[in-house]
Amino acid sequence: MGTVTIGVSIAVPEPHGSRLQQLRAGFGDAAAYGIPTHVTLLPPTEVADTAVPTVEAHLAEVAAAGRPFPMRLSGTGTFRPLSPVVYVRVVEGAEACTRLQQQVRDPAGPVARELQFPYHPHVTVAHGIDEAAMDRAYEDLAGYEAEWPCTGFALYEQGADAVWRKLRDFPFGTVVVPPQAGHVDRGSVSAR
Repeated sequence: MGTVTIGVSIAVPEPHGSRLQQLRAGFGDAAAYGIPTHVTLLPPTEVADTAVPTVEAHLAEVAAAGRPFPMRLSGTGTFRPLSPVVYVRVVEGAEACTRLQQQVRDPAGPVARELQFPYHPHVTVAHGIDEAAMDRAYEDLAGYEAEWPCTGFALYEQGADAVWRKLRDFPFGTVVVPPQAGHVDRGSVSAR
């Protein structure tokens, strides 16, 4: 019996996902193209490969009980000096993300686990790079904004090459999208 490393996240849709991924790479983050742009619900977690169907069944139950909600990103934040991360802030949808991640990590479920840090929904745009590049990411994306209707989440597996690949989507149990949600991508981002 082997193990796999899985994660659960909300994908940042196009064109926002690719744009943030390209910017992350431009700041010098070598991991940028191996990690789809996302909001984490379950951080990298090692499970037995035989447990994946059980995890999928659990996630399907969580998704079936879920409802679409508006997601909005705006501006930047950082976890420095505690952790070398610059991120785009989730300013709408954070409460729904927090509830979802609690349900995903339910103590009675197959991926129950404690977190290293308190949960804080965000979209990483720089991780573990030099301080000047982290500062540039923080400043360049300060005016970044995007929004979309979140209609589900996905299960990913990290390959031996450190690249994260989607295994399966989990749409929420209804297709009704809140009327205030829409697609917006505005703000100035300098490409240095």
